[in-house]
Amino acid sequence: MKNPFRSLCCSLFALALAGTIPAATAAEIVIGQVAPFSGTLAPTGNDVKLGIQAYFARVNAEGGVRGNTLRLVSRDDGYKVEDTLKQTTELIERDAPVALIGFVGTGNVDALLKAGTLDRAGMALVGVRSGASALRTPVPARVFHTRASYAAEVNTIVQQMGIMGIKRVAVFHQDDPFGEDGLKAAQAALSKAGLELVATGGYEKGTANVAAAAGKIAAASPDGVIMVSNTAASAAFVKDMRERGSSAMLIALSVTAGPQVAEKIGNTLAHGLGVVQVVPKPQSISLAVTRQLDEDLRRLDSKSSANHTVLEGYVMAKVLVEGIRRAGEPTPSRILAALNGLGTYDAGGVTIRYAQNDHAGSDYTDISILDRNGRLIR
Repeated sequence: MKNPFRSLCCSLFALALAGTIPAATAAEIVIGQVAPFSGTLAPTGNDVKLGIQAYFARVNAEGGVRGNTLRLVSRDDGYKVEDTLKQTTELIERDAPVALIGFVGTGNVDALLKAGTLDRAGMALVGVRSGASALRTPVPARVFHTRASYAAEVNTIVQQMGIMGIKRVAVFHQDDPFGEDGLKAAQAALSKAGLELVATGGYEKGTANVAAAAGKIAAASPDGVIMVSNTAASAAFVKDMRERGSSAMLIALSVTAGPQVAEKIGNTLAHGLGVVQVVPKPQSISLAVTRQLDEDLRRLDSKSSANHTVLEGYVMAKVLVEGIRRAGEPTPSRILAALNGLGTYDAGGVTIRYAQNDHAGSDYTDISILDRNGRLIR
């Protein structure tokens, strides 16, 4: 009697030799991003996106993840909370990403968490352009950070000011959860260091209306100012303070892009501005991650050069891709589990650490200074 199983095997073997059995097709792994690509924070959103795209292009050129290519789907929220909620919901429903990446803004992501959007989608968000404690404590189940906290940045500023002999300090801040978080961190750090907080001044989110704050702070004659502000407002504040004759040491948190400040107000006024950095100097040739970024930007034929924000997006992408690789099947739940079990991961000179109860990611901080040519040194 003829063996039907043997006949089937022989038939399949013959078809395979003839090349008539279709090969398994590689799939796309869709990753979603909602960030400001218009408005005052457009340079930030676009630079984060560029860094992500640069690493995805490298992975795809090397065959993808198990043969699956990565595709980034980005939507613009204009740095507006309501648009972050709307665009994220629509992106999840229409594009079915397996994870999210590269969001920008404390209030924006805080609203997303409170709305339960990530929980309903059951997916991870890797990389938020925020160091706010509200997004870190308690540990958010689905948010994985790749940068140091604002508290860590503020502590670095206060330590530097203490070394410089600065005693009287003011805080310039955005009037929203981001600014409030930085202000509270500054109050605590200054008190601990025995430095005097002589004035605070705020400005409205999404604007560069800083005159009232600058006037109040300049009138207090501080020796140093901690700036919890985004690039456009930081530029306006530095210009206003210098034109009022203030010689205070000004140091901004990492969400300010120093070279962009120089472009906006000129090198002379921007000279001496300090900016905290949460990733290494992008031009360093000593680190694998910075060398790779340089190669990948050239591969993209990008007209943009590497800066700290582009590198930050690149690190976000490296961390998420590592989670996807370890997940096996790239489903939201498996990726989430892989990130929770990541442990210590070397992203090419930037160390990221995750555990089930720790999504802080990195504690790297440093301070760069704008030179007279508008370039960051150190």
